[in-house]
Amino acid sequence: MSPAHRFPVSVKGVVVRDGRVVLLKNERGEWELPGGKLEPDESPEACVAREIREELGLEVTVAGLVDAWIYHAAPEGRVLVLTYACAEASRHAPRLSEEHRELLWAPLADVGGLPMPAGYKRSIAARA
Repeated sequence: MSPAHRFPVSVKGVVVRDGRVVLLKNERGEWELPGGKLEPDESPEACVAREIREELGLEVTVAGLVDAWIYHAAPEGRVLVLTYACAEASRHAPRLSEEHRELLWAPLADVGGLPMPAGYKRSIAARA
C-alpha cells in the first residue's frame, strides 16, 4: 500500500465588484486571486477572510466553495487550491500588501487573456 499523498493547501477568494474581479500580481509576474496558506486548526472560510484582510485590507463574508484544483507550482511541488466566492462586507479602496507587486480590478471579460493559471480563470468564471 502506498502512503497517502499530502499537499499544502492554499485558500483563495473571488471578490467581484461592479463586474470586475480583484487580482494580485505575484513574484512570477502572474495574476492570482487573494488568499494564502491554510493554518493548523483554521477553517478554509476563516483562512480566506483572514488572508484577504491581510493582503488587501478588505473585510469579506465567505459565500461558499466554487472550485478545488491542484496547482503544479514546481516540478516536484503541488498545492491543493480551494477557491471561495466572497462578498465585501463594506466597500472601500483596497490596499496592496508587501506580498504582491500590483493590484488590479480586472473586468470579468478580460480575465481569459491575463497571464494566470487556468484554475484561477475557471474559478472566476464559476463565481461570475
